[in-house]
Order: sequence, then structure tokens, then C-alpha cells
Amino acid sequence: MPTTRAKAHSASNGGDDTTATAGTKHELADKNDQKTAKKQKTLEETVDNGNDKSGAKKEEKAIDQPKAKQTKEDDEPKAKTTPKKAKVEAEGEEKDDEYKAEVNGKKDDSATKTDDKSTSKSDDKPSDTSLSILEKGTIYFFLRGRVNVPSPTSISEIARTYILLRPNTTSTKARLLAVPKKTLPTSGRERWISFVEKTSLSLSDLQSSFLEGNEYETKTRGTQHTPAARPEGEGVYAIISKGRESHLVYLLTRPKELGEVQVKLGLKERGSWVVTTRNPEFPPPGGAGRLPEGPEFPEEVKKDFRGLRWAPTKPSHLDVEGAQVLLVGESSGIEKATEAPESEEKGGEDPKEELEELAEEDEKRMESLGEDDSEAIFKDLRADAEALPEMQSEFGE
Repeated sequence: MPTTRAKAHSASNGGDDTTATAGTKHELADKNDQKTAKKQKTLEETVDNGNDKSGAKKEEKAIDQPKAKQTKEDDEPKAKTTPKKAKVEAEGEEKDDEYKAEVNGKKDDSATKTDDKSTSKSDDKPSDTSLSILEKGTIYFFLRGRVNVPSPTSISEIARTYILLRPNTTSTKARLLAVPKKTLPTSGRERWISFVEKTSLSLSDLQSSFLEGNEYETKTRGTQHTPAARPEGEGVYAIISKGRESHLVYLLTRPKELGEVQVKLGLKERGSWVVTTRNPEFPPPGGAGRLPEGPEFPEEVKKDFRGLRWAPTKPSHLDVEGAQVLLVGESSGIEKATEAPESEEKGGEDPKEELEELAEEDEKRMESLGEDDSEAIFKDLRADAEALPEMQSEFGE
């Protein structure tokens, strides 16, 4: 019986203990398995994030190997699918077609731009960076002394400086620009405003209304004498367009050597200015002083401004009396103005060579007209040289 009781006790207690113990072991095993599974998951995450510091390289390889095949299979389509295109595909095939059409359209536009650039020279339509000569001709520089000062001895005794542009084309007559600042800008810091005082000037009008002096009576001072304009330089010029800016460049042919007057006026053997035309629809810039009312430009000229305050000067702007043109000096002379953009191919017109050829032709023509600078200039203008003063190289002559 004790044995039976022991067995019964064992059956009642021991059996349960054994079962409990076995169950406990299974539960611990399950928990260990779960912990192991968690460790494997954590290891995968650690491997994926590149932060595995536990040294489990073997398990890393075992985990990565099956993914490598899948990556090779999946990478190819993913490489071709951009985020933008994936979004379009998710929205439907219709938008996908629009996207493709858009891409193709952009490619076509770029090809068109390339074709336009390659054929711009043949079509004579300069782009924003192309260089072209808009006008060529003869340029003259005059100064007029103040009232009762026929021979100025300094810049302060000069009333005004003038620039006369006579294009080579027979259809366009001479234009007269007045520079109230008296001197010409020589650097980028010097920016003088000038005015188109007269247009369509014939040679007879030039002589009678501008070059000659005159006398007039006043109640307080009596007879006053306005001296005649004196020529101080002559040469050839070209208006050059570089797309977003225009340049007025010149080469002096007379006098052959610059004197005191020419130097103080700001003349150079080879000079240039950046030239821009002011839009009269806007108020003048601060510090410009009192400016006369701007002209009424024709519609074709108004389009050149595109709603802006300034526009690169074109010959058509200079054909309107009252047009206001800003002269910005260039210390580099004509070198920068006649330099073609890097993107432009060689083989086009060279403004520097054009000017040199014009200068040679002008010098030969002037030499055949007379020896004296003043006489040659005024003969070239078909004016009466005897009635006008000679060109001076020193103040007070």
C-alpha cells in the first residue's frame, strides 16, 4: 500500500510535477525560440541598416544571398523608373503617355535650339550671344566754346561736345548727338547721357545751322557771340550688337597724333562705349539731373524695350530726335567690344578688321582732299573750310 500510496502520490503530485516540468521546459524552449527569432529579425534589420557590430558575418551572408538574386531581378526595372514616372504610372496610362510626350517635346525643343544655333548665321538672325555689325560710317567730334569764348583754354570753357554720325548708306543722313557733360566717358564708372539733337541732317543744313557761329543782341549784355563748332577728331565707327548689349566703337584717323584737347575730351585712337537707349515711358534715374521730355518713339522702337527702362541701342533709335542715349565708357577700348562670344564659331564678320579697313579707306580719301586736318574734315563734309576755324591740338590756340 505504501507503494500504491507513493504511486498515487506520485500520480497525483509527481505526475503533475513532471508534466509541469516538461511544460516548463517546452515553454522555455518556445521562449528561447522566440528570442532566437527576435534576434534573427534584429540581425536582419541590423544587417540592412549597415550597423551590425555583433560580428555575425556568416548569418549576414546567409541572409543577403537570397536577397541578392531578388535585387538583381528587381533592380533593372527600378533603375528605369524615376519617381516622377512612377507617379505618372500610378495615375494611369493616359498620364504616362502625356509624360512621354512631354519628354519627347523637350528633346525636340533642344534639337530645334541646336539647329537654330547652327543656322543662325545663314539666316542673319543673331541670337542673344551673337555678334553683328548694325551700322558703319564716319564719325566726327566737335566742341563749341561758351558764349564769347571762341578758343577755349580748358574744359570749363567748353559749352558742349558733339558727336556726328554719318552712316555709309546713302538713304540715311547724318545724326547729331549732344553730350552736355562736355567730355566723353573713358571707363565703366563714367556714364554720360547724350541726346539726339538733329536727325536727317544734310550737308548744307549742317553747315548753316550748326557749324557756323552767330551773333545775337541782349538787353543787359549787348551783342553776344556764339562761336562756331570746332572739329577735334574724325574717324570711322561701327554700331555693334552683342545681343543683350550694343557698342559704339570708333577708330580715329584725324588727327594722326592726339593733342591736349583730344586727351582731355576723352578721345582715344581706338575707343568704344556701351550704348543704351532710355525708355521715355519711365521716369529718369536718380542723379541724372533735369532731362528733357523724351520723344514719342514709333511702335517698332517701343517693341525693342519689351517693357524695360533701357534697351540696347539700335540705329533706328538714333533716327528719332530727342532720343536719350547713355554712353558708358570702356577702359579696354575696342578690344572687349569687338570680342566675339566663346560659344560663337569662327568665320563670321570681324568688327575689328572691318573698322581697320574702313579707317584705311577713310585715310586715303582724306589725304586726297587736303593736308590740313581741319581742311580735310570740312572738305569731306563739303563745308567751306575757309569760313571755319582749324582743328586745334592745344587749348588756347
